Amino acid sequence: MDIFGLIGKPVSHSMSAEYFTRKFAAEECLDTKAYLLFELDTIGDLKGLLASQPDLRGLNVTYPYKKEIIPYLHSLSPEAARIGAVNCVRVEDDGKLVGYNTDYMGFGTSLSEFLGNHKPKALVLGTGGASQAVQAWLADNDFEFLTVSHSGKGNLSYEELTAQIMEEYRLIINTTPLGMAPLLGECPPIPYDLVSEEHFLFDLIYNPATTEFLHRGQMRGAAVCNGQRMFVCQAEASWRVYGRL
Repeated sequence: MDIFGLIGKPVSHSMSAEYFTRKFAAEECLDTKAYLLFELDTIGDLKGLLASQPDLRGLNVTYPYKKEIIPYLHSLSPEAARIGAVNCVRVEDDGKLVGYNTDYMGFGTSLSEFLGNHKPKALVLGTGGASQAVQAWLADNDFEFLTVSHSGKGNLSYEELTAQIMEEYRLIINTTPLGMAPLLGECPPIPYDLVSEEHFLFDLIYNPATTEFLHRGQMRGAAVCNGQRMFVCQAEASWRVYGRL
């Protein structure tokens, strides 16, 4: 049986197994394909996973391993190499691992549908692997943006988000895990009192459907969008990468 799966920590919130199981049923291949969730304490546990799953054919990668997995791969697609993050791994017949990034396309499709003809300046919250795909798409499509982080790796810290910046940057994108299990009820510490009806809040998280970040935006009259459409688009792109249609 061909095995596909998701690695990350945590993975219990993910709907990937449910999504692909429905897909396998629709394509009448449940007897030959399965999708499993693999929670890894560290990315170093990947070697043991590969040894224990000789029928593994592909992996999706979620927080916090989208950048950490790269040294374990044999090669990268040009797009993954440019972005510096991987969320999809194809296991070749000879066992070699090839990294791809389907977050880029999934995010771009979803954001374009959400914004329509609008093209506001953006604040990208977080600087991890998902953020890198978001930043690459924004740059490629001529969006002005700044990154915001606690770590000092962003253009700004959360404490530097002034009224002027919040007025000027109307698109706010959450790429952090705040709001996802086990961090339900948490949200990035932006000044929500400065969010208005002119703002667009986009959260990469899709479970729960309405995070605290989006809820606070809704309370201020902002347009909001969760990551469900992005999830579906990147999942379908991953399946094409695996070449197992």
